[in-house]
Amino acid sequence: MTKVKIALCQMNVVDNKDENLKNAERMIEKSVDENSDFIVLPEMFNCPYSNDKFIEYCEEEKTSKTLLKISNLASKNQVYILAGSIPEKENGKLYNTSYLFNRNGEIIAKHRKMHLFDIDVKGKIKFMESDVLTAGDNVTTANTEFGKIGIGICYDIRFPELARLMALEDASILFYPGAFNMTTGPAHWELLFRTRALDNQVFCVGVAPALNKDASYHSFGHSIITSPWGEVISEATEKEELIISEIDLSEIKKIREELPLLKNKREDIYEVNKKQLF
Repeated sequence: MTKVKIALCQMNVVDNKDENLKNAERMIEKSVDENSDFIVLPEMFNCPYSNDKFIEYCEEEKTSKTLLKISNLASKNQVYILAGSIPEKENGKLYNTSYLFNRNGEIIAKHRKMHLFDIDVKGKIKFMESDVLTAGDNVTTANTEFGKIGIGICYDIRFPELARLMALEDASILFYPGAFNMTTGPAHWELLFRTRALDNQVFCVGVAPALNKDASYHSFGHSIITSPWGEVISEATEKEELIISEIDLSEIKKIREELPLLKNKREDIYEVNKKQLF
């Protein structure tokens, strides 16, 4: 199967977990009505993007009402769902974690955000995820009926080594649920997704929460799909929006034959080595 219909659920996230789960369910059901194969939710889709809320909203994997809800929706509708990310708690530590469910509602991959969002743009925005979150340390890929896919979260996309490692593990689509803000988003969001797709000749998918002006953190939105040629296939606005696009994975082979970047790497001079990096 080379064609995949992907649904990007750019949902409005509020300070109420039950309301967020209802909204996620509504957008998933609408995606199913449009015959989507692969449905993607935003980073922290059940939780306001705030350190204090990560603590308040966190769930343990085995008892998570959020993950149970998404698992049931995946199995009921026989679709893949990438559950953006949630604040996950394990052994007293908090992680920003994404879960991938298959058509049977089974978790087939989980990714803990590797690069924590610790920034200080003077006079504009300061955020320190490391104040409450712990970084993951695994490169995450998963086998699906569409081939292998890779998963990162938000700030992970700024690190080209991670994308290259996933591509070298034969991932053909890289998913990055993310929540860029109104400072970094306009400057870098589209640029990064086009660049990671172009560098590795893969499809890249970013799904963000919609802009909620009542929240303390203002998400840029603009959920996006970019092609192996570095083009934007689809992009949302900042508002709540459902974007559904069909991609053709056969484009990857065609583009790699025309412009053989990965084949022309000079591994006699340099290489990206997983054991050395992580």
